[in-house]
Amino acid sequence: MYKVEQLYKKLKDPLTLKLVAGKNGLERPIKVPEAERPGLSLSGYMKGYQPKRLLVFGRVEMDFLRDLPAEERTKRFHALVTKETPAVIVAQRLKPPRELVSHCNTQTIPLFRTEMALIPLINKLSIQLSQEFAPTNTCHGTLVEVFGLGVLIQGNSSVGKSETALGLIERGHRLIADDIVKVSKREDGYLEGAGTDITKHIMEIRGIGIINVAHLYGAVCVRESNSIDIVVYLEAWDEEHSYERIGLEEKSCDILGCHVPFYVLPVKPGRDVVLLLETIALNHRLKQMGIHSAKEFSEQLHQKISHKKRKIKI
Repeated sequence: MYKVEQLYKKLKDPLTLKLVAGKNGLERPIKVPEAERPGLSLSGYMKGYQPKRLLVFGRVEMDFLRDLPAEERTKRFHALVTKETPAVIVAQRLKPPRELVSHCNTQTIPLFRTEMALIPLINKLSIQLSQEFAPTNTCHGTLVEVFGLGVLIQGNSSVGKSETALGLIERGHRLIADDIVKVSKREDGYLEGAGTDITKHIMEIRGIGIINVAHLYGAVCVRESNSIDIVVYLEAWDEEHSYERIGLEEKSCDILGCHVPFYVLPVKPGRDVVLLLETIALNHRLKQMGIHSAKEFSEQLHQKISHKKRKIKI
């Protein structure tokens, strides 16, 4: 459950938040990933009002309340700020009314002030809340940025995922996460992967142990997060298995309801897996640009066959 205290710790400095009242209510849960201005609810029209949202007051709301008698202000605050309200934020360096401060202290509802303008404040709150409430999952693998694409390398234990990622880092690509990847589904419909706080920038190489990529190769070789654009599954070469040779069949895997392009890359001594993975990434970028080498080859082959058939008939 996401709590007001977590939001406060994360956005305290970026949003210049200052706690004014309701300190004992920081453990309140935020159940709805939305922030709103009271609007018509301030005038007494409560139809459709959702008390579970974060409440944000701006200059217009404060001017309206200032013109009301003290008793009426108290009445409006009791109606708007209920036990279900996670927190209240007053923007634009405005001083919260005494009635609001008293009510928040009584109900242990956190009340904050900020120097930020109202619209940027609501935008940043909405972005942060949407990220925190996004569908998430964890998966086993190594996430690397290769030519701007997020490549999730998966496979059985000891197949060489971390070693492949290390080879990519050596060639100038960047590590996002190793072993455990946190995957979140964003509102735009794409997947974002990141590492955990404990394993950030850390890799385990069998025979060597734990290494810190940022310390060894520099901060330029790591990233906090990246989109997941393709999944490459490494498996030991099986002589009896028929692997893809042309590339016409496009596979995908389902992650949090998103279909991600999926490639199986067989591994055996003598194969440069790092180079092959770079080739997969480059070829995928060409496909995104509308250039599909396998389809072009297939079309040209069909044209040649058709042309020869016509010659034979003649």
